[in-house]
Amino acid sequence: MFSDALSWLLDPVNWSGGKSIPVRVGVHLLYCLGAVLGAAVIAVPLGLYVGHTGRGGVVLVGGSNALRALPTLGLVTFLYLVAGGGTTGVLIGLVVLAVPPILAGAYAGIQDVDRGVVDAARGMGMTGAQRLWQVEVPNALPLLVGGLRNAMLQVVATASVAAYVGIETLGRPLLDGLRVLDYGQFVGGAILIALLAVVLDVVLAGVGRLVVPAGLRLSARDRGARRGKAQSSRTQPRRREEPAPVESGGSTA
Repeated sequence: MFSDALSWLLDPVNWSGGKSIPVRVGVHLLYCLGAVLGAAVIAVPLGLYVGHTGRGGVVLVGGSNALRALPTLGLVTFLYLVAGGGTTGVLIGLVVLAVPPILAGAYAGIQDVDRGVVDAARGMGMTGAQRLWQVEVPNALPLLVGGLRNAMLQVVATASVAAYVGIETLGRPLLDGLRVLDYGQFVGGAILIALLAVVLDVVLAGVGRLVVPAGLRLSARDRGARRGKAQSSRTQPRRREEPAPVESGGSTA
């Protein structure tokens, strides 16, 4: 099967024309970038506001979980039909699916900031906006970038369903391969999607290293390690304490 996939990937016919692999990679990439950018415009300000003020956290978590539960194919098809065809409905569906991870990253990033640091900023006379943009947002960058990376990976995998409504993404080789039982084409399309996801994740990881100071990365890593140790210590059964040995011995008198 993998030899068939390699043959399909190396076939020059698949690398030229309007439905070639480079064209489909480009269309797939444009949908992913547009969806993540649109979701970031919605989710980042909302997550920062809720995290900073502490208002609406329950509604935010519940709404985010509800969005995660939406069926991908059904949502994209429904919005495609409601929008009367075209690319707008598909793009809106992908934006909806990309909002939860970015929202969670922005909200958790603000909530994870050390309250002592925030109180110190308040004690220095900083206003709410100054604390948000000069203290909380810089400290929240590691989790915020992590949310963007999660959203991008999810959208890269999900954009394949756009092929069901006639858009030439990398989902087209999957559908065509299943329809004609050409598993080489099917596996080849899956490999391209996986490679695109890895490349975009590496690029965003590099962007994260550029925008997040090294001290904040180390601090976030330490907090994650401490949190993991605390969780593991809670899940492990407590060892039964052995009774202290009783010294025996008679009187020396």
